[in-house]
Amino acid sequence: MLYRFLKLWHRYFLLIISQINDIVDKVIKRKSNKKRNLILIGSAVLIFGFLGYLSLTKKRALNVKTSEVLIKEVKLDYFEDFIVFQAKTEPLHSMLINVIEGGSVQEIYVENGSMVEKGQALARLYNPNTELGYLTQETAIIEQINNLNVGKLNLRNQELNLMNDLIAIEHDFNNAKNLYDRNKKLIEKGVISRNEWTISEESYRYQLERKNIIQESIEKEKQTNAVQIAQMNQSIATMHKSLEILKKNKQNFIVLSPLAGRLSSFDPILGKTYNAGESIGKIDVMKGYKLTAQVDEFYLDKIAVGQKGQIEYKGNIVEVQVTKVLPEVKSGRFDVELNFLTKEELALQEGISFGVKLILSEKDQKLVLPKGSFYQETTGNWIFVVNGQKAERRQIKLGKENPYYYEVLEGLYEGEKVITSSYKDYKDVEELNLEN
Repeated sequence: MLYRFLKLWHRYFLLIISQINDIVDKVIKRKSNKKRNLILIGSAVLIFGFLGYLSLTKKRALNVKTSEVLIKEVKLDYFEDFIVFQAKTEPLHSMLINVIEGGSVQEIYVENGSMVEKGQALARLYNPNTELGYLTQETAIIEQINNLNVGKLNLRNQELNLMNDLIAIEHDFNNAKNLYDRNKKLIEKGVISRNEWTISEESYRYQLERKNIIQESIEKEKQTNAVQIAQMNQSIATMHKSLEILKKNKQNFIVLSPLAGRLSSFDPILGKTYNAGESIGKIDVMKGYKLTAQVDEFYLDKIAVGQKGQIEYKGNIVEVQVTKVLPEVKSGRFDVELNFLTKEELALQEGISFGVKLILSEKDQKLVLPKGSFYQETTGNWIFVVNGQKAERRQIKLGKENPYYYEVLEGLYEGEKVITSSYKDYKDVEELNLEN
């Protein structure tokens, strides 16, 4: 409409200029054509400049049907900062089944989901290199045990030899003593010569000293041998323990259940190789459940241990509480664990999904704006405010949000109506004309 008015005004202005030129031509006939052209050019420049200014300052408007947009009211209401996410039930307590000795799967004894007892065999692995290593160690230990037993036998043989020597020496000593005692009586009676007596006396003293030295040596030898044999026995006992450990290690190729419960995440394949320490499944203790969820990383700094929330279970509200936040982000999400706060026994099973409403702050009365698709194009920086049959673009500032509302910080007032539907076609528009 404005453009049509300007167009008519432009025609009227040109008509006036034409009439002025006719008058000028009649009054001043001798003026040159050059001056007249300059006047015309100047007038045209002024007119088009004015028109350009109007076109630049004019708001860009767009006609839209009211039925094509969604209009909501800004209101003062109780605002609760919370988030909603999906969580699923898992057993409250679980234990991983880790492979002790790495190898390839040779046999599978049970299926995933089976109830198992503590110590029950689940699968058998095999590694020929590890098996050969065990045999080599076992052979070496047995050889060392045999060597120690031979050493013990040698020490005992040495003791026996010394005892045999002592028996012979004691025999010689007894003979010398008997001769000494007999000659002592005979020398007193003068039956034997002094020389014969002296020989028997010296023989007796020699055999006595010899016997004492051998006895002392045997005692020291026995003490030394006793210490060595005790050390050997200790070494042999240690090696026998090592053999027992080796035998148990051979049994580590058999994967056993660490406790009683239900087997889950157990999917070994015949021939598949597992490394030592690698998880092959887990045991779920069927006593209680917890909730686990993967939450968008945007909320990583907002969720903390101890925060409470709620779920709906069979028409009733059940309170839950955050017990663990795992900050590691994978594919834009992080893990959260929650426990049920109710003392009632819930008839749950693994894998049930619940919508969790997690409270981030207490309720407080604030100016709020209903959420809508407009945010995708504006990121909350501006919005169309409805005024009668028009909607004008206005700068705003939003704060916290929940699944239903944005907190309004600046730019809007209670009772104002705004367009909350998509602004995909309105990015460069300043004003919307609403048509019924």
